[in-house]
Amino acid sequence: MNFAGQVVLVTGASRGIGAAIARAFAAEQATVAVNYLRNAKAAEEVVAQCRDAGGDAFALQADVTAPAEAERLVGQVVDEAGRIDVLVNNAFRAYAFDPEQRKAFPELAWADYQAQFDGSVGATYRMCQAVLPHFRRGARGSIVNLVSDLVENPVVPYHDYTTAKSALVGFSRNLASELGPLGVRVNCVAPGLVHPTEGSSGTRAAFREALMAATPLRRLARPEDVAGPVLFLASPWSGFVTGQVLFVDGGRVMQ
Repeated sequence: MNFAGQVVLVTGASRGIGAAIARAFAAEQATVAVNYLRNAKAAEEVVAQCRDAGGDAFALQADVTAPAEAERLVGQVVDEAGRIDVLVNNAFRAYAFDPEQRKAFPELAWADYQAQFDGSVGATYRMCQAVLPHFRRGARGSIVNLVSDLVENPVVPYHDYTTAKSALVGFSRNLASELGPLGVRVNCVAPGLVHPTEGSSGTRAAFREALMAATPLRRLARPEDVAGPVLFLASPWSGFVTGQVLFVDGGRVMQ
């Protein structure tokens, strides 16, 4: 699964799952654009790790929820690397996965849902709008969107987060149907709880242990576990796969 000569843009890649995805692509000789929002130092560390892994990389700051910044980001990648072959939409609105502190439905405002919609569907929409002209010119391209296994099994009812991720699945499938004739594939990767990440740092050990006990593979996903399926869906190995959701949760969701 070699990505030599290909350019991959990973949003929200300065830490956690995004950083693991960036490093995995670099290990397969891709040139990786590491997008970040605020932490330039962390992004540069990921760039160094990508280069150590055998690929090339560069960091670019942008708030992908802002239309002008999403367009600027894509333009900078093309200016720097000459093309874009793969877009990984990993960035999302900050969220704390803490079952004990979550808001129950009566406590949620519609603004909570809107914030998550903008962070998930809105950011992906803006990035896809910006990258599509470049994919059209090459009559090829792959988009991988990060969702969650909660869309199929809301073991904890994180209403606003999960509803937005469910909408992102619908968005992705509609986009896959429309862009398929252009040679562009769109798929989703749906991890379970991933630990350690910033989002899961507040999840109590007792809950993590209970979740592991309910998981056939008896552990939680690590960021690196998510990277492999993303690379698969971006590669020619999945060249006849589009509009799919690949669950990466140790077997908790089986379809």
